Amino acid sequence: MPMTPPIPPVSPPSPTAAWRFARPGEAETNSLPEAFASVRVPGAGASWLRRFMAFVGPGYMVSVGYMDPGNWATDLQGGAQFGYTLLAVIGLSNFMAILLQSLSARLGIATGRDLAQACRDHFPPVVNIVLWLACELAIIACDLAEVIGTAVALQLLFGIPLLAGAMISVLDAFLVLFLMNRGFRYLEAFIIGLLSIIALCFAVQVVAAQPPITALLKGFLPSSRIVTNSQMLYIAIGIIGATVMPHNLYLHSAIVQTRAFPRTVPGRQDAIRWATWDSTLALMLALFINAAILIVAAAAFHTTGHRDIAELEDAYRLLSPILGLGIASTLFAVALLAAGTNSTITGTLAGQIIMEGFLRLRIPHWARRLLTRGLAIIPVVIVTAIYGDRGVGQLLLASQVILSLQLPFAVIPLVMFVSDRRKMEEFVISRPFALLSWLVAAIILVLNFKLLYDTVLTL
Repeated sequence: MPMTPPIPPVSPPSPTAAWRFARPGEAETNSLPEAFASVRVPGAGASWLRRFMAFVGPGYMVSVGYMDPGNWATDLQGGAQFGYTLLAVIGLSNFMAILLQSLSARLGIATGRDLAQACRDHFPPVVNIVLWLACELAIIACDLAEVIGTAVALQLLFGIPLLAGAMISVLDAFLVLFLMNRGFRYLEAFIIGLLSIIALCFAVQVVAAQPPITALLKGFLPSSRIVTNSQMLYIAIGIIGATVMPHNLYLHSAIVQTRAFPRTVPGRQDAIRWATWDSTLALMLALFINAAILIVAAAAFHTTGHRDIAELEDAYRLLSPILGLGIASTLFAVALLAAGTNSTITGTLAGQIIMEGFLRLRIPHWARRLLTRGLAIIPVVIVTAIYGDRGVGQLLLASQVILSLQLPFAVIPLVMFVSDRRKMEEFVISRPFALLSWLVAAIILVLNFKLLYDTVLTL
């Protein structure tokens, strides 16, 4: 794949005065410096397809977070308990994801700062510490889902005990290190390859499930029951938390800067357009996979009386007999393993971006990965020791609710920055777009407050 040497650091176009806590020289500190501007972009005379393909990759890396093992737990439980009703929530959350990721790409390309760097340059140190801790908690919750998903997949496919599978998952740190050393395009190609495997596995399962088209289409229409039914609302918020991933907003704002586009106003405008197309198309793939998980669960379990299915192991055991397709269970486990492996890569990058952006602290990738993975393994060990393998499913669902609670800490700063003309200059979003973005942020906040209220009442 064509690569060019990194171009020299370039100051962001936004005036330093717009960033209250920016220090001299810090504006030239590039996000992911080892990959900054390392992917060649064809000149203006090239075809639109070649130019678009040069920007394809970051969107698919971001989409990984929208179909990680945490999504599987919430989608599976939602489909088994409530049929196709929560398809509307998947559609809504995917729309939120497309909107927010486009804002994230715009911030990174227009200002030359990723979201963590922007927060550091705008907020006072105390606020940044709170934001950094919230981000780290979100990454640990996300990594917890990846540990569980990978361990369960290894157990289903090869009979490896859950705790041993969790320990094996630590080795992915070396996979990330190997791919990063080969080049960013190799990393993107590996991720897209695994995404293709996941999509193929679920395409086969959806065909085998033969869901009724009328019920499926009706499921994409919003229902008042989602809000009035507390149990349904709990799972719905979990779906939103599993779909709109807070650390993805930090990740996307950094990896779009790996393209060697001209750091001029026309060059940035062109890059924003292609990056938005890339993430939108990639997230449509995520919508298909998330919807497919829920559709398969609804068709296989809800309509056959197995509405208490909430564990990945139970779904694996029952899929083949119910669907009448011997390979269905194996496809489910293979896709789960691919999803867990993929998610670990983007989680590593997000952790690096957040630590470097908020703290200006750089540690080796393998050390960062082992630290995060070690913190994620601890809850798995404790829950497995106390409740056995069956308690891991509830831990997986709880991790997605934790992610949902962290969303405001990423969404509000993002919308605030891209709506600020002093920071974005000619790249600022329009007033109607800003109103829509604040509406999405408000919906997320209201849902989170509702979740907290219901949780306190049940204590």
